Amino acid sequence: MNCIIIDDEPLAIEVLSGYCKKLGFLEEVGSYTNPLDAISVIKEKQVDLIFCDIEMPQISGLEFISALENRPYFIFTTAYSQYAVEGFELNATDYLVKPIPYHRFIKAVSRVKELMSLKEQPVMANVFPSNGETTENQKFIFVKSEHESVKINLDDIQYIQGLKDYLKIHIVDSNKTILTLLSFKELMDKLPPNQFIRVHKSFVVNVNFIRTVQRNRIVIDDIRIPIGDSHKAQFFSILGI
Repeated sequence: MNCIIIDDEPLAIEVLSGYCKKLGFLEEVGSYTNPLDAISVIKEKQVDLIFCDIEMPQISGLEFISALENRPYFIFTTAYSQYAVEGFELNATDYLVKPIPYHRFIKAVSRVKELMSLKEQPVMANVFPSNGETTENQKFIFVKSEHESVKINLDDIQYIQGLKDYLKIHIVDSNKTILTLLSFKELMDKLPPNQFIRVHKSFVVNVNFIRTVQRNRIVIDDIRIPIGDSHKAQFFSILGI
């Protein structure tokens, strides 16, 4: 898996470069302090992943990624956590806050590897209710992921995150997440509408797991999920707040 690093701080590049060398499947094909210098390599070489800082003097990482027509997978690396919502709105695979621990780096890169592996599968993913139909008493669904159909109890789904062409289903009390090639519309048609609410173009939440609502964010466990402007009215109406 080929990657490039973009950061205006040479020390930050050095840290990420060192992390890349520790992973046998990740090859760094370039590093740049000016994002504009990276454009040619993105066009000319097969770049699978971009590590990109956000606050840079020439152009911000958010602006740079937004300007790319055919974006590889990308992970934001920054010292500022306040850009997380904007980062995920661009469908960032992950958002790493400096100083970046190695275990978080591995977790983020592994997500990209999972997505790439899933994309290579010839069979498109789908969702199957237990009896072929959706009913009010439906307690589980089958989700096709890679070469198998995985049974998921609806009450175990905390939230669903959209990542480019995929959905990432987060399960309660488990480090396992399920990746599937599926649209939000296809999945929402199979979920109880009074339990699962679309709160953002990239997020659907299970209302039973909402701990608090903080202005424009929902807190589930320690995860803060943004509420999109176009979904606010319906979300607050359903919750009666």
